[in-house]
Amino acid sequence: MTPETAIQYLPGVGPRRAALLSQELGIDTVGDLLHLYPFRYIDRGSITRIADIVPGDAQIQVRATVQKVRLYARNNAEIPAENVKYNTVSRMSVIVADDSAEMEMVFFKGVKWMHPRLLPGHSFIFFGKPAVYGNRLNMVHPEVDAPDAALSGRLTGIYSSTEKLKSAGLTGKTMVKLISAALEGVLPALQETLPDYIMKEKGLVPLRYALRQIHFPDDQHSLSKAVYRLKFEELFFLQLSLLKHKFIRSRNSVGLNMPSIGPAFHACYNALPYDLTNAQKRVIKEIREDLRSGRQMNRLLQGDVGSGKTMVAVLSALIAIGNGYQTCIMAPTEVLAQQHFANISRYLAPTGVKAALLTGTTGTAARREIHAGLEDGSIGIIIGTHALIEENVRFRALGLAVIDEQHRFGVEQRSKLWSKGAGGVAPHVLVMTATPIPRTLALTLYGDLDVSVIDEMPPGRKPVKTICVGENKRIAMHNFVREQIAKGRQAFIVYPLIFESEKLDYKNLELGYEEIVKAFPLPDYKVAIVHGRQTPQEKDFNMDAFAHGRADILVSTTVIEVGVDVPNASVMVIESAERFGLSQLHQLRGRVGRGAEESFCILMRGNRISKDSKRRLDLMCQTENGFDLAEEDMRLRGPGDLEGTQQSGLPVKLNIASLTRDGILLNDARSYAQTVLDRDPMLEKPENAPLEAELHKDKYIIRDYSQIS
Repeated sequence: MTPETAIQYLPGVGPRRAALLSQELGIDTVGDLLHLYPFRYIDRGSITRIADIVPGDAQIQVRATVQKVRLYARNNAEIPAENVKYNTVSRMSVIVADDSAEMEMVFFKGVKWMHPRLLPGHSFIFFGKPAVYGNRLNMVHPEVDAPDAALSGRLTGIYSSTEKLKSAGLTGKTMVKLISAALEGVLPALQETLPDYIMKEKGLVPLRYALRQIHFPDDQHSLSKAVYRLKFEELFFLQLSLLKHKFIRSRNSVGLNMPSIGPAFHACYNALPYDLTNAQKRVIKEIREDLRSGRQMNRLLQGDVGSGKTMVAVLSALIAIGNGYQTCIMAPTEVLAQQHFANISRYLAPTGVKAALLTGTTGTAARREIHAGLEDGSIGIIIGTHALIEENVRFRALGLAVIDEQHRFGVEQRSKLWSKGAGGVAPHVLVMTATPIPRTLALTLYGDLDVSVIDEMPPGRKPVKTICVGENKRIAMHNFVREQIAKGRQAFIVYPLIFESEKLDYKNLELGYEEIVKAFPLPDYKVAIVHGRQTPQEKDFNMDAFAHGRADILVSTTVIEVGVDVPNASVMVIESAERFGLSQLHQLRGRVGRGAEESFCILMRGNRISKDSKRRLDLMCQTENGFDLAEEDMRLRGPGDLEGTQQSGLPVKLNIASLTRDGILLNDARSYAQTVLDRDPMLEKPENAPLEAELHKDKYIIRDYSQIS
């Protein structure tokens, strides 16, 4: 048997169970089963006295004697035990006791097998999760062992399961048996995946030992060593595959050479009414080096809301123009594209460079004119949405593609843009995001992009005053919003929209909208609403009404998290703020404080919130640093969306390591992978043969999920 053996051939599985394991847990091979690690462990070596049990505890073990056994029909009537017909039984109640107290064991299934076994006066070991029902302590479907069953004192793993698996007999006990059989079948011939020198340098236990101990640990120390080995291996191979791919790309990629700066850059730079921050200057320098390196730039630009990313993009575009190339700037929404166009046109005023806006709503005549301007080169910068990737959009010499909020665009869409590069050479790529992500995590999630960070805010930007209030302050919140509107300001009111409870959330949004319209009636107030169920035209119409001051209040879901820039909006009210993550709250807060006036973010919270939620909301009131908040968010919430949505594109499925919770180990794995590749970039030395063999497995093949060139 090998790790590649189909799971159905493992004794005890067969075709039916194999199909279920594949469907429910993604387990197709024996190797997949071995990499289904326990999510926690319990000590099967200890016995708990019934009197000491706390309902709701994790699984515990009791040694008790059966006192009474009762069988019940579906109508809850008791069935006499003599000549019982098991197909009429819906529940079996077993009262057991030790020397301290008694409790109930309840069985809804397997009664035909358990009833003759659990005889009054006989003792057993019962293992399960305690609860209370009708003032009585109970366990539902406990595992039952003979009283003299050897209690190993070992930690026992608890595995992920589903109701379908349990119904098919694939209980925790069965999974343990299957994993034990898989280990016995595979381990003797299992090849080590890491070279000896890495094992020694990093102090790692062998793979066979790690796999045995992760499933059946001798003690906590052995388990810790196994966990460390398996986590390090996952993160190391992930980083090794990314960095090797990056090395091959940079060696093979040809980039448009842009050696000079040009007069347009200087004209724009010298006309700026303020100095760039040191962070902006540093990032422009990094981009400048890329553009003249002769290799294609693939750079991610991270910067907090309002840190000046657009200015960096404009100056980068002007370097391209100074070398005879054009730039396209692609935004995820029409409103954001219009916003960029308005801002960029202002910056370009002293340069003589012509910019144009191309979106889905651009009229036929204007579109014809833009197409001609792009083809003859008279348009230097084109700003737009997905309309830029249409086949009839052709450039004279596209040299730089700037993508705002990269994750909003699919791979195929981006690759269409790359094919429009000058002379068939892919343009340089600058991806911008306002989502703060710790550096090593960004390098991992965005594959082989180089990462630049603007970690400094422009001087003079006023902090947004953030306060958190409960339901009892709702009327006061309404009064405050009225005061701000009376001063000529505008307000956002945002409702959460969580995918799992979509219908309920839309209902809450509609009720909230009705409440706001009642509190802010026509003709004194105008309220617009934006949510995901509207057509793009409806959404753009309402956002545009707010952006241009025709609406005082915009009620919305988080669709405004990325996008609309309304300097006149001074209030952001976030309903049920405890339901948002810190990064999302921070993104929403960044929609205000963009003008000269003092701005406010009001976090409306429910009356009962968890400790973690309270900590998140307190942090929001204490700091405006997006990177600090992002790190704390990932510490509090775990991987969340980052791993959920982004990790699906990673070349390695992480079974035990977490990109967010294991940040220190991730950093170590990346720097060590870089050290290995510095010594042997193509892994050609004999001692690196195991690494090269492992990277040739299908799971490590990078499918250019970050960008395609």
